[in-house]
Amino acid sequence: MATSATQDSLGTGRRKSAVARVRVRAGDGKILINKRPLEEYFYNVQDQNAVLAPLLHTQTRGQVDVVVRVGGGGNTGQADACKLGIARALMKYSSELDDVLRDSGMLTRDSRMKERKKPGLRGARRGTQFSKR
Repeated sequence: MATSATQDSLGTGRRKSAVARVRVRAGDGKILINKRPLEEYFYNVQDQNAVLAPLLHTQTRGQVDVVVRVGGGGNTGQADACKLGIARALMKYSSELDDVLRDSGMLTRDSRMKERKKPGLRGARRGTQFSKR
């Protein structure tokens, strides 16, 4: 299934301002994020499910080890960045997983970013409060 027994497959995922560098290799299902287990790094079950989604869709959960280095952004952005990075690395790991990942929408990058603050406003769009007197 793997391209090479000793070779790692790499993938990069981005979401909001988070960037995840993912390494997938044949193994027994260990997932390390910033040198910590998945459950220890992401306490929220929703974030854990986001990270596991590509592995569960392709049914490779117990067959590969995943090592992730992620930084920037918050918890949800980092989890979604890991999801995209794992999906891209799995696609390089085995080309037959491409259709499954593409059909489930795992390879589509979410391009939504925070809108910049505009001059004269309190945020991106919120103006100052009107005062009659």
